[in-house]
Amino acid sequence: MKILFLRILIALFFVAITLAVAAFLFPQQFLTIDSGDTKADELVVLGGEDGRAERAVELFKQGAAPGILVTGYGDCESNVQVLEKNGVPAKVITLEPKALTTLENAEFSIPLLRQMGAHRVILVTSWFHSRRALACFEHFAPDIKFYSRPCYSDYQPKKLNREGFSEYVNIEYAKLLEYGILHGVWPL
Repeated sequence: MKILFLRILIALFFVAITLAVAAFLFPQQFLTIDSGDTKADELVVLGGEDGRAERAVELFKQGAAPGILVTGYGDCESNVQVLEKNGVPAKVITLEPKALTTLENAEFSIPLLRQMGAHRVILVTSWFHSRRALACFEHFAPDIKFYSRPCYSDYQPKKLNREGFSEYVNIEYAKLLEYGILHGVWPL
């Protein structure tokens, strides 16, 4: 019985190592969650200036959602400027300028989304951040249906190795583990 248990444990260890290596070698396949073409009550643009606001403009113009909530300390104003400069009316934009982390993006945005009566929400963030962002919002608001429509700056889907990926991609793996252990948000 002990030998069987030991064999199972060793097999699970090798499976975990194999999955970790695959995730490290192919970050675009592991980290990206894109829900595809969908409609929602609201778009949420998470803080960051890497094409997220431009992606939100594109989705808004496609009719994905009638309103946009912009969240994130320090990035709100510049993201709003991009939205308005590209034709999004100021009256459909709501700000949440206090969030410093992805966890706070969710915690501070969800009450606003509930006040707006949103039941279906599209999250707009970078491709490598989409898995963790989606997990955070779903963790804090299981009553709301969240979708992910990330922007793809620095995305290299045909690349078979990690060469050329930004440090943000490398750090994302540590953040996934941190959010799971410290906050109970497991994005897997």
